[in-house]
Amino acid sequence: MTSKATQKDNPEISAATFPALRSFLRGYFHEDMADEYGSLEEAARQFYEDADPDERKAVFSEWNRFITQTRGLPLATINKLLREKLGSACRLQTDDIDTISRALQGLRPPRAESSDQDEDE
Repeated sequence: MTSKATQKDNPEISAATFPALRSFLRGYFHEDMADEYGSLEEAARQFYEDADPDERKAVFSEWNRFITQTRGLPLATINKLLREKLGSACRLQTDDIDTISRALQGLRPPRAESSDQDEDE
């Protein structure tokens, strides 16, 4: 009974249920991503620059829904879903999820506290 309830509350992850996210992943997280962008973060930032506001909103919304639906799953399972169901050719690391979320909002990563500032005081 629990598995049926979970399936009902957690709709299938597929190209049909995440069309904007699939388009983003196939267009930016492809097999040449490292050569073209250097990192997943830079690929997401490039999408943010290239996309119009409606595309950004759709991808960010679907990304958040995907993250919510997969919360608690092992990273290997999340990567498998991204590859097999949504067309990503990239493998995420744990920190990539937050980094990509920030980049899809046009936000930069938080700056590390500078120890130089402490030394000057």
